[in-house]
Amino acid sequence: QVQLVESGGGMAQTGGSLRLSCAASGRSLSRLGLGWFRQAPGREREFVSTITGSGMSTHGADSVKGRFTMSRDNAKNTVYLQMSSLRSEDTAVYYCAATKDAYGRSWPTWYIDPSHYTYWGQGTQVTVST
Repeated sequence: QVQLVESGGGMAQTGGSLRLSCAASGRSLSRLGLGWFRQAPGREREFVSTITGSGMSTHGADSVKGRFTMSRDNAKNTVYLQMSSLRSEDTAVYYCAATKDAYGRSWPTWYIDPSHYTYWGQGTQVTVST
């Protein structure tokens, strides 16, 4: 069993920055596919970013490219989402997700689908105000 705990959410002004963390326990992150997703009120959960096991490659949604950066520290069993140039439309609950079934899957297409992830954190609220 994998437990994921997000932290770092909160309030920020437009143009500001926040850094989310996701600490994992129960299994080494180096063996898991990982992603960040978000869900705004009244909207479906959407893909934000994903990262390879080595951390050498990342892929982000078009809406966050150039603004959000995902990284991982396998030694600390933690993944991060550095968010900059925040916009009001970034307001959402952000979730960290993990899967044991990523080996050999098509990168990055397979990783974008939230239904492919088995383990989810409780979510952390990010609110961006003008």
